[in-house]
Amino acid sequence: MSVDVYFNFDGNCLEAVNYYATIFDVDATITKFKEMPSNPGFPMSDEVKERVIHANITVEGSQLRFSDTMPGMEYIVGNNLSILINSKDEKKLTNWFNKLAQDGFIIMPLGETFFSGLYGFVTDKFGVGWQFNLEKEH
Repeated sequence: MSVDVYFNFDGNCLEAVNYYATIFDVDATITKFKEMPSNPGFPMSDEVKERVIHANITVEGSQLRFSDTMPGMEYIVGNNLSILINSKDEKKLTNWFNKLAQDGFIIMPLGETFFSGLYGFVTDKFGVGWQFNLEKEH
């Protein structure tokens, strides 16, 4: 299991990731929206296609993860960080998510995505963002 920090940016994620990778002298892994499977029900503008859907760097064994918001989403510096819980234990992830969601706000319900068998995002009653991701077995 790991607990990582997740940063959001408003269209300048690529610049930020490359900046941090240079600072820490590490390589970055970057995936743009245009690289994800297409969905005819949700067409993307050229602006969205060039935004970062996920990026990460490893600094001294810890993952720093990044993405851009979608155009028009509220972006507030200071609220652009969330905690990412990666675990192989689906029962624990579901339990933690549901407990935080009880007095919080579900941004993305737990469910299967193209990148995870189980993923969800909730903001707790204190305004802290929590992402839960089921790690794939290797």
